[in-house]
Amino acid sequence: MTLLKYEALKNVQKNGVVAVVRGYSEENSYKISKACIDGGVKAIELAFTSPNADTTIKHLSDEFSEDDKVVVGAGTVLDAPTARIAIIAGAKFIVSPSFNSETAKLCNLYNVPYVPGCFTPTEVQSALTYGSDLIKIFPGSIAGKGVIKEIQGPFPYANIMPSGGVSLDNMNEWFDNGAFVVGVGGSLVGPGKDDKYDEIKDNAEAFHKKFEEIIKK
Repeated sequence: MTLLKYEALKNVQKNGVVAVVRGYSEENSYKISKACIDGGVKAIELAFTSPNADTTIKHLSDEFSEDDKVVVGAGTVLDAPTARIAIIAGAKFIVSPSFNSETAKLCNLYNVPYVPGCFTPTEVQSALTYGSDLIKIFPGSIAGKGVIKEIQGPFPYANIMPSGGVSLDNMNEWFDNGAFVVGVGGSLVGPGKDDKYDEIKDNAEAFHKKFEEIIKK
């Protein structure tokens, strides 16, 4: 694994929590992301279902270029052209809901971590074969917390990020089962749909505090 990919993944791991942001507008996406960062959750996965997602990624990447704890990535990336747009905008990691070999190759070419969504051993093996250093188990709410240890039986070096179904109340269970990092959507950024950014900041502070308690165990 090359240095740039290593640094990006280590920054994601140090954050512990990746905020999955889906805004209804460019401004809304930015404000949700900013609230998360202000609250201590500084790993942002900005979904490409959000309007002008690449513009928001560039805005955040430029604004926080001097803060090495902030790592901005792109989510819901379905194909290689979208991945390239995100990377040019400044995305430091690429997340997909499913595995796509062309996206994997493009990310390898640009030295950017590709985090594909997987659900079966076959999908996990394909992702590892194409150089994915972090695997998203999605949806985590259906797979269940025990899936991490089951996957790491045949694939002991697979780093796992559960996404979907992670909450403040169960986050410690995911880490107890071997999660590398967790992706959190609605239970963190849900108030954003009603422009309640102070609530998002409060949620982020709670998630950040919880993660710090977990790693101190």
